[in-house]
Amino acid sequence: MSERVTSTGRVVVLVLPDVNLLDLGGPAQVFDAAAHLGADYRLEFVSDTEEAVSAQGLRLAGFGGLPPTEPGDLVLVPGPRLRDLRPSEPLVSDSVTQWLRTAQRCGARIASVCSGAAALGEAGLLDGRRCTTHWSLIEAMRQRYPAARVQDGVLYVHDGPVSTSAGISAGIDLALSLVERDHGPALAAAVARELVVYLRRNGSATQISPFLQHRSHLHPAVHRVQDHLAQHLDTPHTLAELAAVAHLSPRGLSRAFSTSIGISPLEYQQQLRLERASRLLADTDLGVDAVASRCGFRDVRHFRRLFSAWYGMPPSAARKHAR
Repeated sequence: MSERVTSTGRVVVLVLPDVNLLDLGGPAQVFDAAAHLGADYRLEFVSDTEEAVSAQGLRLAGFGGLPPTEPGDLVLVPGPRLRDLRPSEPLVSDSVTQWLRTAQRCGARIASVCSGAAALGEAGLLDGRRCTTHWSLIEAMRQRYPAARVQDGVLYVHDGPVSTSAGISAGIDLALSLVERDHGPALAAAVARELVVYLRRNGSATQISPFLQHRSHLHPAVHRVQDHLAQHLDTPHTLAELAAVAHLSPRGLSRAFSTSIGISPLEYQQQLRLERASRLLADTDLGVDAVASRCGFRDVRHFRRLFSAWYGMPPSAARKHAR
């Protein structure tokens, strides 16, 4: 079942009373950084009250009510400070509950951070869906929303158009994952680098993309070469040319790559090319020869051998498997 919709770039952030500031600020910073790097994200902060006070005592004001949403908008619900999830007490207002339901019915994507999942639960948006929340609320969520499939031990969960994340800082991981879904792993990696954070995946995720896997370091010269290779996948490169990009000697660049990510620059380039080839095979109708060419492989037979060794199946079988 596919419920994916194309992003409009609009991120509508629902600010609840007692919102945790990191739940609010972390993901907002991710989307803002992505916008400064060229993504069409537009942040909009809304509430059903004119002002709200955060859990840490910061007064937030200037809200203009709960606006209509459109298909492809992202509604983000940062978590408020919750003492517990006692069944007798409402957790959010009726107006918020109805607005969330309407947004989901209209085709908006919905995402929560930490205890924000409770707001989605109140609106019935988690019924039948996999979801997660702060570790301290897992059992209470299961009791209050028995139709939800609450997961533990994961950073975040995507289930169709509804996404949820674990506690506090995991909202940053969720936001980076949403950026990757909208704009690809290269931009997500660039945002993570801009914010000086690590890129992580939950334990049930598929193999991490090479665009992201080798970005959890702080070596500026290696990052420069990684950016250059990602932007010029179909171009042949010598070690000397890459060393010039890094402003290092060839030997120095090889040593920097080995120390930072454990492989050589040309091995890294090969992994990027194979990853790009896999995506082209899954998402386009290009022939294997055309895919090989677009990814910088001049010898199609060599490409077929490398692809089969890396993915455990020939390119033609990979296309059938993806579909």
